[in-house]
Amino acid sequence: MSRALLPEDHRRLVTQALAALDVRNLVLSIHDPSFPSLPHEDTGRGSPYSEGAARFLDTAHTLGFTGIQLGPQGQTSESNASPYDGTLFSRNVLNVALAQLEDASWGALLPRGRVAALAEARSRSSSPGERYRWAFRAQLEALDEAWTSFRHQRASPDASAAVREVSARFNTFRQRHRAWLLRDALFDVLCAEKGVLDWRPWADSLDGRLWSPRPGAEGVAAARVQALEAQYAETLERYAFFQFLVHAQHEVLRERTASLRLKLYGDLQIGFSPRDAWAWQGLFLRSYLMGAPPSRTNPEGQPWNYPVLDPEQYFAEGGEGPSLGFRPGAVLRFMDARMDKMLAEYDGLRLDHPHGLVCPWVYRAGEWDALGAVQHGARLFSSPDLTDHLELARYALVSPQQLDRSLPRYADGEVKSLTPEQVQRFSVLFDTVVAAARRNGRDLGDLLGEVLSTLPYPLGRVMARYGLGRFRVTQKADLRNPADVYRSENVAPEDWMMVGNHDTKSLWRLVGDWQWRGTLRAQADYLATRLCPEPERREDFARALAADPGKLAQAKLADLFASRARNVMVFFTDLLGIPETYNEPGTVDERNWSLRAPTDWMREYRERLRGDAAMNLPGVLALALRAGGEPAREKHRELLAGLDRLAEALREGR
Repeated sequence: MSRALLPEDHRRLVTQALAALDVRNLVLSIHDPSFPSLPHEDTGRGSPYSEGAARFLDTAHTLGFTGIQLGPQGQTSESNASPYDGTLFSRNVLNVALAQLEDASWGALLPRGRVAALAEARSRSSSPGERYRWAFRAQLEALDEAWTSFRHQRASPDASAAVREVSARFNTFRQRHRAWLLRDALFDVLCAEKGVLDWRPWADSLDGRLWSPRPGAEGVAAARVQALEAQYAETLERYAFFQFLVHAQHEVLRERTASLRLKLYGDLQIGFSPRDAWAWQGLFLRSYLMGAPPSRTNPEGQPWNYPVLDPEQYFAEGGEGPSLGFRPGAVLRFMDARMDKMLAEYDGLRLDHPHGLVCPWVYRAGEWDALGAVQHGARLFSSPDLTDHLELARYALVSPQQLDRSLPRYADGEVKSLTPEQVQRFSVLFDTVVAAARRNGRDLGDLLGEVLSTLPYPLGRVMARYGLGRFRVTQKADLRNPADVYRSENVAPEDWMMVGNHDTKSLWRLVGDWQWRGTLRAQADYLATRLCPEPERREDFARALAADPGKLAQAKLADLFASRARNVMVFFTDLLGIPETYNEPGTVDERNWSLRAPTDWMREYRERLRGDAAMNLPGVLALALRAGGEPAREKHRELLAGLDRLAEALREGR
């Protein structure tokens, strides 16, 4: 093997280059289903806890990444694979790495070869939806086998030491997490009992309001819970056991990433699953839902159908608000419980659509035309006198005089000014996130605010309180507008740079689109101004990029590192050269959430590197360093020489 390809050399050179560029965080973003599996463990859906995932993470460490950004890890349903509709407390049992349950350390809960047989039999349908549904059902059948084996072994007087240890750990887990385990498990029990997976048809019954009974029915509801616990004791224990398995494997992942010096980031989704909407309905407004307003990214808006936390339950009765010594109400206690669980399981968090924590866009529930309703919605806390949303006046934190009525309601600048006291009131939910981060020993810089093309004034003021940056998705940059928020020259040091994310096209698809549309040269001209400091060389530089889409893609990636931002995130498709799209926002399509790194991803990655059709990180960093001009080139001469050798070796497949 070439000396330049030794793993320690690769990581050392990349780490030195990141330091020279003042990039503090280089994070690889990948969702659970996208992780690769080894052939003998591949049941059709990825898992971050598999052996294939472990090898993928080892490579991410070797390449020089400092962190891994996961998507939401809550339980999805057989009919909806979206992680952003998953549960908030329960983890997705589809992530359980079944092959590990064949090991003696787990009491051989599955017979040797069981998972390999599943992998051989897995669905190879061309339909992503069919593959997902097959994997969903097969996973639950295998987990049922493991549960039955565990129960029998545990009851045996000759139970092995491994099974006794697993049993003790399970009992501790179940006791520690009893509150949310009971709520989440009873949802399945009641859906099965009624034969309806959607709880809304029985929403007005006692069972529909089990955790938020009508006044005077509290005792009846408590008795019903006790009766259900007794009647379905085994079913509830089975649910808890599945959760124990996936939580235990997540702990192992945390140990692995810590040993690799990779920070593990979770995703604080803004939405609620149907299970959570049922379990926590007492915390929500009855007549409004949360969505996305019309914006540059989604001009029509998006009716998410997510519940909205009730502002009147932020504080306990008699509480006066954050500036006057308040007592947390039911909503803030819920937020604290959620945040403490998440921060016990991750090193940092991506805050999904943080406007939902500060200035949510809401629309009327129950409208037949949900899209029309969201387009005519309003900001929950910035609507003091709207004639079509008179109910929102009670929640207004601003006066009519503080609004610019010449702008649309959803415009970033609709709110013109805020006093410090008003900013504090807008920040109540956001403050719970920050307080939990501090309480759990996390740095505020490890809170990643997913602010995209829109930044409402209240949200900007709240994030500025804590010095938090926004996301800059450079593939969306308007090259005709020098002030565009996605252009790399307009970023702040605290921002997070990325070419794309899970909701955008892959860079490698984009380059093809630019070439087909005839806009490749425009991209090349822009990148030349960013990466070629000598004006006399820019024309040749731009011409070379425009003539070679692969080189232009590498330059687009280098632009991330040449900016002032200290944080860079790379989606896995942009790293590996995968042209397909992971999720197309605003669409219901079974292809969404299904894209995976293939089993032989390393071979394909190396092949793509030969043609500059995947991210050549050493070459990208060298290009970014050279953007500093002759002084930077002289200062980092040895480092650049090492990066060049490594980049060339990768192109040659060494």
